[in-house]
Amino acid sequence: MVSSQDFGEFETAWCPGCGNFAILEAVKRALADSGTAPHQALFVSGIGQAAKSPHCMRCNLFNGLHGRALPVATGAKLAHPDLRVVVQSGDGCTYGEGGNHFLAALRRNIDLTLLVHDNQIYGLTKGQASPTSSAGHVTKAQPRGMPSDPFPPTAVALTMGAGFVARGFTGMPDLLAETIREAMAHTGIALVDVLQQCVSFNRVNTFAWYKQRCYELEADYDPGDWHAAMQRCLEWGDSIPVGVLYKSEHRRPLRSYYPFLEKEPLYAQKRDLDSVERIMREFE
Repeated sequence: MVSSQDFGEFETAWCPGCGNFAILEAVKRALADSGTAPHQALFVSGIGQAAKSPHCMRCNLFNGLHGRALPVATGAKLAHPDLRVVVQSGDGCTYGEGGNHFLAALRRNIDLTLLVHDNQIYGLTKGQASPTSSAGHVTKAQPRGMPSDPFPPTAVALTMGAGFVARGFTGMPDLLAETIREAMAHTGIALVDVLQQCVSFNRVNTFAWYKQRCYELEADYDPGDWHAAMQRCLEWGDSIPVGVLYKSEHRRPLRSYYPFLEKEPLYAQKRDLDSVERIMREFE
């Protein structure tokens, strides 16, 4: 029987009141509820305060370059499909530096969970605007206000054919843990964009700001309705819907396109070094 305590308790360097604490606890709960033991989970992260989250858990971890977590996670999942592979990083790392990798992963439909800590700001590098910052948002780096409209992650994911698109909020911890658990159970790529407060550098999109606007999707909401999901993805401002926006397994996961991966895990397959040498010599 797996419990959230199995993933340990570690000292963090986060600011008191940071939304990362709530996300960390929700992730532990989701892993425990899904029956995933620490040795069965691999977390891949980039750079940023959000990317430090897996450092605070007892699990397998690959901490990569800024924006480059998804390619590493793709390779890991193809090589070891039995691992629960989760990519965890921030809005800047995922949608900014990692923007092209984000789009490529959605197209490939790799079987992994993508958790994005979305505080609409760069927290580690002291508060410049991120891809999800609102137009006009004033920071030290953008003293005249953010000149671009915000990047809409859930709408982009839905447009790119993702089979699981969700939005979470740190102020709804039970719903957040359940949403992450559902994302982990999905076959194919699953995005959970988690709205969280940055108490040090975002004084606009505060916990109170989100709490006033976020609401749980209605009990009779149909997550299989693509058009309804797109409307909810684009609903932002005075009201922000939270929960599983879209869920469908209409697409084949990337692994299914490679029959040789169905025989046994890639890491367990024997290497024919003679054939490798022969192929390499053809390039001489």
